[in-house]
Amino acid sequence: MKKVTNKFSHPLMSDNITKDDISNLISFIKKTNRFTNGPEVKKFETKWSNWLGVKYSVFVNSGSSANLLSLAALRIEKGLGEIIVPPLNWSSNIFSIIHNGFKPKFVDINLNTLGLDEEKIEKAITKKTKAIFLTHILGLNALTPRIIKLIKKYKIDLIEDCCESHGAKFDNKKIGTFGNQSNFSFYYAHHMSTIEGGMICTNNFNTYENLRMLRSHGMVREASSLKVRNKYLKKYKDLNKDFIFSYPSYNVRSTELNANLGISQLKRLTNNNLKRSKNFNLFLKNLDKNKFFVNFNTSGSVNYGLIILLNKKFANFKSRQRLENILKSNKIEFRRGMSGGGNQLRQPYIKKIVPDFKKNSYESIEFVHKFGYYIGNYPSIKKEKIMQICKLLNCI
Repeated sequence: MKKVTNKFSHPLMSDNITKDDISNLISFIKKTNRFTNGPEVKKFETKWSNWLGVKYSVFVNSGSSANLLSLAALRIEKGLGEIIVPPLNWSSNIFSIIHNGFKPKFVDINLNTLGLDEEKIEKAITKKTKAIFLTHILGLNALTPRIIKLIKKYKIDLIEDCCESHGAKFDNKKIGTFGNQSNFSFYYAHHMSTIEGGMICTNNFNTYENLRMLRSHGMVREASSLKVRNKYLKKYKDLNKDFIFSYPSYNVRSTELNANLGISQLKRLTNNNLKRSKNFNLFLKNLDKNKFFVNFNTSGSVNYGLIILLNKKFANFKSRQRLENILKSNKIEFRRGMSGGGNQLRQPYIKKIVPDFKKNSYESIEFVHKFGYYIGNYPSIKKEKIMQICKLLNCI
C-alpha cells in the first residue's frame, strides 16, 4: 500500500491521534456491544467536568452542535432577544443565534485578545439583550474583569465559546467556568480530538437537564432527574412515558467510540497545553516587531495556532502578498483571516440581517480580516523549527 504523505512541511495539525489512542479504541470495540450514546459517553462527560471544574457536561457530535444547543437552551430559559457577539468567529456561532430566532448584535474586537472589545460592549447592551456570546480565539483568553462586571450589572447570561481554547485561563481559573454555558469542540485539528465531537458545560442544573433533552429529540426520558421526568408524566398522562417530547429539538448525540477517544486524549491535554503555550511565546519573542503585531495578551493562553498579524505601520497588500509567497514556497499551511476566515459581517449569509455594516465601527476585525493569519502549533514542534519559521517570516 502506498504511504500517504502530507504535502505541507508544516501542516496545521500533526499527530493529534496517537497509536495509544487507536490501541485503546480497538480494545474498547472488542469488549463492548454498545456503540451509540451510553456509559462511555457519561464517563467522558464526568471526566471532562472534573478536568474543567464544572458540575455538568453534555457530549454532542460537534462544537457547532454545542453552539446550537446552548442557544436553544437560552431561548427556553430566557426567551428571545439580542445576542452580543464578535464578528471574528466561526460561522456556526452566528448560525446558532439565527437558527434559534435571536438577533445577533456585533461588537468589534480588541487586537490584544482577539475577543470582544470591552470598551464597546456596554454601549451595545439594551433591554433586549439576553446574553454575551464570547469567543476565545485560537487559545487566547477573551475575558476581562469589566466583562464579568457587565454580566452582573445587567443580569444577562454569558455563553463562552471555548472551541479553540481548551484549558486557557482567566484570573487563574479555566475559561468555560465563568458563563452559564460554555462550548468546546473536539474536531481533529483542535487541542484534543474525538475526530468529531463537542461538549456543553454548565453549573446550572435546569440548563443541564434541558440540554440533555435537546440533545436527543427533546425526549423527556433523557433527563437525568426523576423529578423532571415525573413533572411531564403527571401533566401528560395520555402519552406513552417513553415518548414525551419536551421541546422542538435535535438528534446531535455522539457515540461511545468518540467518547473513548476523548477519555484517552484528555489524559495528556494539560501537558500538551504547556508545550503549546511555550511554543507560542517563543514564536512571538522571535518575530520582528517592526513587521508583526506581537502584543497579544498571552496570560493563561494555550494556543493551538501560531498567530501572525502584520504590524499596522507595515501592513499593506504588497507585504501581505510577500508573506503569503513565503508561506506557500516553504509549504507552510496557513489560514488568512484567522478563525472562520475573518470578518463574518462580510459573509453572504449575514447580508439580509446586516445588509451594510459600517466599516469604521469595525476597524480591528477589518484589519485582522485583511492582515491576520495562523499556522499550526502542536506539542511535537521542535524549538529549531519555530526559530526557522520566524527567520523566514522576518524576511518579508
